[in-house]
Amino acid sequence: MNKESIAAEKFQRLCEIMARLRGPGGCPWDREQTFDTIKPYTLEETYEVLDAIDRRDWQDLAEELGDFLLQAVFYAQMASEQGLFRIEDALDAINAKLVRRHPHVFGEAEAETAGDVKRIWGEVKAAEKKAKGREDETLLGPVPRALPALVEAQQIAGRAAGVGFDWENAEQVIEKLDEELAELAEARRRASPDELEDELGDLLFVVVNLARFVKVDPEQALRRANAKFRRRFGYIERKLAERGKTLNESDIAEMEALRQEAKASMTADEQR
Repeated sequence: MNKESIAAEKFQRLCEIMARLRGPGGCPWDREQTFDTIKPYTLEETYEVLDAIDRRDWQDLAEELGDFLLQAVFYAQMASEQGLFRIEDALDAINAKLVRRHPHVFGEAEAETAGDVKRIWGEVKAAEKKAKGREDETLLGPVPRALPALVEAQQIAGRAAGVGFDWENAEQVIEKLDEELAELAEARRRASPDELEDELGDLLFVVVNLARFVKVDPEQALRRANAKFRRRFGYIERKLAERGKTLNESDIAEMEALRQEAKASMTADEQR
């Protein structure tokens, strides 16, 4: 049996297990779930996949991807029970979309660069919208408001840039960043909570755009910074414990000295 057949057989087994769990005599918990109750688990599993990638734990990633696949199968099983669609329909949809949006691979179009591919992808998406009678849809309308704010900012900034509403270079974005910092400082002087929230939001939005210009994913950059802070703060806690102290028994000067010590002792691996 070839690898494709084995994968298909195992995917079918997953679908059968899910149907059994939801069926008569199945699991009471699984049977009482709905589309809305499963949504939080989908988000949780998404971040666990990202965490496994960040840690370069490939064995854990394989397990997390299994959990991630389960989410799709769970939704499809519930949809099938309600006569809405089946997992086969979801697979047909993504297979057709991948072929349709890669005419340079499966058709006659040509693409020499990643930029060519993005242009073709945009043209195909526009044609799809027109075919569905959605050509009058606003540019930012399809971006869900329920997205995490950082992801939403990435998507709407990218869409606006795609039609030319953008800075010319990263230097101009940095100038805008300086402008927003000055406006934030002014809002602080006025001590206006609403204005502070507004200006801080503008500042964060510009940072997201700067990340786009320097080709850094801001979500991953922040996750990396969070992981770095965790490591260094953990170092502070360990060193204080070796001195017979707790965090509350230390002061900012001692903790900052230990943070600098942690920074200096980080391995090349940690700094990548």
